[in-house]
Amino acid sequence: MSAASLHLSCSATPRSALPVLITPPVPGQTLLQAMADIRPRIDEELRLAGGVLLRGFSVPTIESFQAFAASFGHPLLKYEFASTPRSAMSASGVYTSTEYPAHQHIPLHNEQAYTREWPMKIWFHCVKASPIGGETPIADSRAIYRRMPADILARFEPGLRYVRNHGEFDVPWQKVFNTDSRAEVEDFCRRASIQWQWKDDGELRTSQLCQAIETHPVTGERVWFNQAHLFHVSNLQAEVRESLEDILGVDNVPRNVFLADGSVIPDEEFARVRAVLDAETVIFQWQAGDVLMLDNMLAAHARTPFEGPRQVVVAMAEPHGNLGRF
Repeated sequence: MSAASLHLSCSATPRSALPVLITPPVPGQTLLQAMADIRPRIDEELRLAGGVLLRGFSVPTIESFQAFAASFGHPLLKYEFASTPRSAMSASGVYTSTEYPAHQHIPLHNEQAYTREWPMKIWFHCVKASPIGGETPIADSRAIYRRMPADILARFEPGLRYVRNHGEFDVPWQKVFNTDSRAEVEDFCRRASIQWQWKDDGELRTSQLCQAIETHPVTGERVWFNQAHLFHVSNLQAEVRESLEDILGVDNVPRNVFLADGSVIPDEEFARVRAVLDAETVIFQWQAGDVLMLDNMLAAHARTPFEGPRQVVVAMAEPHGNLGRF
């Protein structure tokens, strides 16, 4: 089946192959039944294109989706050092997709690229497709890197510093770290090279220097790999940003990002970054039963606003990182 049959909406470069469509060798097969036949092609297309859309397979339960994701040989990961609200499903290692209100757009990003440890593989399973919107746009992180203006690459190359004030205006630290223990939080931060500060009100401030650009460990290709445009205050609606800065002060907004040396990044810089992301975006319509598998370093993902019921669940595996670099 050709990519055109996916009804793609694509502003990306013509050579973008995302997503590669794979259908069952035998109608009605489950993903596990077809695994021996489709695994070689999945591995190849993940390396070349960055993502595959598995459509037409039988995925009767969330547990069967979990079993398929786990069959790639790596334990499914817990969602640690969270930046968005998610809930664990009954199947271990499977989570709801980000639980932001339906009217909100979630911009393109690579999973946990705001940290120095991330999953190499990520799976999305569409249990129920929204009747209006709710797509999961994707983009080639290599193409984003190639299109990004040279002056931005040069400024971002040394790294980015993410600053978070965990509290009532964002995800509480207890949910971010999955614990109520300050000692456990400090142990995690120490291991992950995160600076921390307990504030007088009992809330937590963290700061971490992370990559802006990475090299894929298998292909050796350079990729745009950060979430600076999500953490920067320019990502907030103007009235929300103004309100938070008035109430909390600019140093205490829930999250922000700076250059490696601590310099403020102008809003205009991220307008240019977002223009590149928009230019490389590919959108396809979900169908119930679909499974989208991405190489998390080669492909970014997003979410469009939606109306009506929607259920998309997520699994992640194969940890990778750069803790020894900075």
